[in-house]
Amino acid sequence: MWKPSQRIKHKIERGVSPDVEKAKNSRWFSPINIGSIELQQRTWVPAMVPWRASEDGFVTKDVIDWYRRFALGKPGVIVVEATGIRDMPSGPLLRIGDDRFIPGLKKLTAAVNEASEGQTRLLIQLIDFLSIRRRPPAEKFFSRHLTITAAHRETLAAQDWSEERIREHLSNIADDDLDDILSERELESLRMGARERVTDMQFEHIQKLPEVLPDLFADAALRAKQSGFDGVELHYAHAYTMASFLSARNDRNDGYGGTRENRVRLPLEVFQRVRERVGDDYTVGCRYLSEECIDGGSELEDALYFGTEFARVGMDFLSLSRGGKFDDAKQPQVGAAAYPYTGPSGYECMPAVISDELGPFGRNIEPCAQIRTSIRAAGFQTPIVAIGGVHEFHQAEAILEKGQADIVGSARQSLADPDWFNKIKSGLGDEVNLCKFTNYCEGLDQKHKQVTCQLWDRKDITDETPLTIDGKRRLIAPLWNHHAGIES
Repeated sequence: MWKPSQRIKHKIERGVSPDVEKAKNSRWFSPINIGSIELQQRTWVPAMVPWRASEDGFVTKDVIDWYRRFALGKPGVIVVEATGIRDMPSGPLLRIGDDRFIPGLKKLTAAVNEASEGQTRLLIQLIDFLSIRRRPPAEKFFSRHLTITAAHRETLAAQDWSEERIREHLSNIADDDLDDILSERELESLRMGARERVTDMQFEHIQKLPEVLPDLFADAALRAKQSGFDGVELHYAHAYTMASFLSARNDRNDGYGGTRENRVRLPLEVFQRVRERVGDDYTVGCRYLSEECIDGGSELEDALYFGTEFARVGMDFLSLSRGGKFDDAKQPQVGAAAYPYTGPSGYECMPAVISDELGPFGRNIEPCAQIRTSIRAAGFQTPIVAIGGVHEFHQAEAILEKGQADIVGSARQSLADPDWFNKIKSGLGDEVNLCKFTNYCEGLDQKHKQVTCQLWDRKDITDETPLTIDGKRRLIAPLWNHHAGIES
């Protein structure tokens, strides 16, 4: 992952833990409605991808154990990982693109409800993504993937050469010399791996995305409802299809690109089709970006506009993130795919403890506050979910007190200690295992390994401890004995 040059090491402070009475009377542990459901508290575990589904996208025992463990901490909401809406292979990522996935998803919702004693609401994040290929060996790229064009022949003065000779010649040229021969997209395919964009209008399936996606999302949302989820979160953030339609880099000329009004058109149509399919009594919100954090990308002013439009059509909540784009990702190794959290925009999404002056805590809070203010000024009360570097009670409570958000959650801190909400609420905040913000978990995700936390392995491992596939790490966080105040 990209790291800022300043290399400032920030302190991770626990803060003074509230007693039971103060926690009980806090905003963070007060109820709120999102759409048709009431949350018992304003704590939120956002979507994380743990790489525990089967290779064909089904719920496994490891998936159920993962979410059951978070549910034991009884947060207000758990959002299940980004789940593919298409019925197509995507590796060990959950899928919801066909009715055959419903039985497993029902087992998941039942497990969370049981573990949380009905106190946690369960949402599922619905995602679409376009094709991305692994970075090829140069020899393979030139022999199989590159289409030889008249432009190549003209640049090489090779009009009379056979295609085979041109391919062989290109394979033996120094990499720097290719800059003057290959197009920008050809160079990207060679050095990063080929990646589809929503602006690739030369392809019919890309042209038809506005026709296809609303029904794909709507069908998936209906399956979520049938599976027992309390609602859905439409994934409009980061490096994926819907975020790419919102991006300022989207210059489609079919009414779905260019101006803000055109770029938000498909996200609104997707929501409206989902709403038609699941009804007004089912919670539907989205996760989108306060800023893309890339050159030429969407900025806060875009997010203010999008948020107001999302509120206007009746979304039940808006969860804010930032960055996490392919556009500035680090070059992958040969045989690996680009990962959208390795560049500067990825750092904005998951900043670490060794950082710049802003540090890893709450980089997205002020943009969240401005988006909330804009939406309130337009006359809408849509709840705003703030996430990013939150790790202690007073930090979360201050965000709510200042009116910067309505719900506050945390991914990495919840991973470090799934019981942290319960510990704070019980007056035992001093027992919270604080996230170190080293991005150990992100490093595993990047390699498509089962995601864990380095803090878990500091506890004793016995013969009964579930371990990852490689047998090196705990598969789930140690259990907390609430009454004894210990973990095992």
